[in-house]
Order: sequence, then C-alpha cells, then structure tokens
Amino acid sequence: MINPTIIDYIFSSASIQRWNDYPRMVDLVELDKQAHKIIIAYFIAKQEKDVNYTHLIEAHIFEFLRRIVVTDIRPDVFRKALKKKGPQINNWVLSKLEPSLNQIDNGLFLQKFKEYLADESMYKKERFILQAASYLSTRWEFGIVYQTSQFLNDIDEVKKEVDAEIEDYYELIGVRKIALNQKLAKIIDLSGRLRFQKRWAQTPRIPETSVLGHMLTVAIFGYFYSLQINACDKRLQNNFFVALFHDLPEALTRDIISPVKYCVDELADIIAQFEVSQIEDKILPYIPHHMKKEFSYILGMDENNFKDEFENKVILDGKITVVEDMQRYNLEKYNPIDGKALKQCDKLSAFIEASLSISHGIKSKELLNGKKQIMDGLTQVGGVDFKKIAENIDEEFCTTGATQIRLEL
Repeated sequence: MINPTIIDYIFSSASIQRWNDYPRMVDLVELDKQAHKIIIAYFIAKQEKDVNYTHLIEAHIFEFLRRIVVTDIRPDVFRKALKKKGPQINNWVLSKLEPSLNQIDNGLFLQKFKEYLADESMYKKERFILQAASYLSTRWEFGIVYQTSQFLNDIDEVKKEVDAEIEDYYELIGVRKIALNQKLAKIIDLSGRLRFQKRWAQTPRIPETSVLGHMLTVAIFGYFYSLQINACDKRLQNNFFVALFHDLPEALTRDIISPVKYCVDELADIIAQFEVSQIEDKILPYIPHHMKKEFSYILGMDENNFKDEFENKVILDGKITVVEDMQRYNLEKYNPIDGKALKQCDKLSAFIEASLSISHGIKSKELLNGKKQIMDGLTQVGGVDFKKIAENIDEEFCTTGATQIRLEL
C-alpha cells in the first residue's frame, strides 16, 4: 500500500517550518498548511461545477510530495523558479521519489505523477482550485504572523501583497464567500484552529504533530488503501474526505486521548453525544445548504443523528446502511465508505507518530505503551495487512533511523 520511505517524507513535513524569517507566536509547519489547503479546496470545489474530486485529491498529493522534496526554497521564490526551471526541478524531484513510488498501484501512481509534473494542462480546473486554496491557507497563516511582526518595517508591504493576491481567484464562488467572511469562512477558520491542538499532548515528541496534520496523514493513507483495493472513484473520494474530516469536531471538543476516553464506563458515549450536538450547533449551520446532507455523511452522521465515521457504510434505497462485504458495493451508486479500514489508517498514523519519536530518542512511558497498544489493535482489512505495514515501518525507523533513510535516497 505504502512504504516507510514515503511515510518518512510525509511526516518530515511536520518539521518544515513556514514563515521562519518572521517572529511567530506558534510554530507554522508545512504538514498543517497542506492539510488546511486541501480542506479549503474541498469547500471551494463544492461551490463549482464539473470538478473531478479524484483529480483534486491526486493533484494535492502530487504537489505535496514535490513541496516536501523542495524544502529549502521560499514559496514565492519556488513559484518563480518553477516558471523558469520547471522541467529541471521536476526531474530532480522525481529522481528522489521514484525508487519509493514505483511499486504503488503497479507503477500507475508514479506514471500519473510524472504526467502531472510534465503537463500543466492536466487537471487544469483542480489545479486552479488548489492554487486558490493554497493562497487562502497562506493568508490565514499570515494573520498569525502579522500580529507578532508589526514592528518590522516591511510587514505592511507584505500585507498589501498578500491582500492583493485574492483578486486572482475571484472567479471562484467559494473564494468570494470566504473573502466576504460569510458562513464558509467560519468553517475554514475552525479547521485552521486544529493546528493549535497537539497530538499526544501528555508527552514530548519529535516531530510534534497537530490534529490538523494528523487528519491529512490519515486521508493520504485512506487514498493509498483505496488504490490497493481498486476502489471505484466515489469510494476513493469518500475514503479520503471522511479521513480528512474525521477529527473536525475536536476543534470544539479538544483532542481527548483514547486512554482517557475509555477509562470510565459510558464516557466515550457521553463524548460522542457532545460531539453530535456540537456538529449540529456549530458546524452544520455554516455548511452551504446544498452540501449539508453530503457533509453530514462524510462526518459519519446517520439519519438518527448517531455518529460513527469508522463503520463500513453504503447508501441502499436512499438510506445509510452498515455492511460487512465492501467489495460487493464497489460501485458509485452505493456511495461506499470503508470505515473499518479508515480506523486502521487512523491507528497506523498514531503508531507512526509514536515510532518516529522513539526513533529520534524520545522514549517516554506514554509513547512506548501507546505504541504497543496501537500495534495490538492493528489488523488486516480488505486484504491489506496494517499490522505488517506497521512492523515494516517500525523496523525501518527504529533500526535504521528516519534520518538515515533520507540520507540514503
């Protein structure tokens, strides 16, 4: 499905600092920016017609991987460099990533990646939506940077440049709504705030990851799982976006670690009920009317307002139905979601967070115990052995070390 080298690349983005030539009240890292970017892109795309969401997802992953490799170039300089030296930069990126991508989906993923980098007209509309989303997520970050940088003599000039760029994307309805601070802007802001909530808050880790960044890693694992099982387009899209939004309510409830959540009988049920009430009161009212039903389904809500995003679900006769045999419903008309596999993706991401930190020498009791408990909960779903993937990751990270992996590429 995915290998330790690509996983190391993805998680290395949690250490790539943004706006690091300005004072910041919080760390701003690439993983969080990329997560916020695709969330914004989703909402912009939902206001448009004729958007291919599989292309949107793939274009985002392709651009994310390229950005991870080209870590040391400022974004504005990077854009200018691509215009003048695009083929050379893209070839260099591919030379770094190709050895670890060529086995994914029998080489088809790598082939599409190459075509995307070589042909700027490929996924044209989806690219433009992602450009707008990238700008809006950058503008959101700049709102933080501006608060602590007003003593710098050039900060107002930067602000003018940031504010002026929005005009480039006004043809997109979603951008106009966000710019006018309409309801959609509140969801964008709520999502962005998840970067302030750190995972494993009770113990030090390297690298730190936020709830926002975690949501993206689970979504990417959900995408690669979907490739592995030959999921139809709608199933792939659902798996990605269900994973991407699976912790959105935590912007309102905070990240409650599993040992606390399940330490008292019925506490998990109380938390789940509170999450549902918060979704109904503080999330769904700001979702555009035409997509509320779909977004509720993505969040894991059913007709009875019961929430469980990690159940296998399809739509049968117009009703949300829990099923076991997902391959039987691998058709667009069933609107399938591989909830059980996404739960494994969620656990796998948490396992990697612990394993990576331990490989960097941070070996707290909480991390060691958490890693063991997560490993015990990993299993095989849809023919994909998540425990085996975790064992391979653990062997690579804790034997060789994540830093050495990058040096060997």
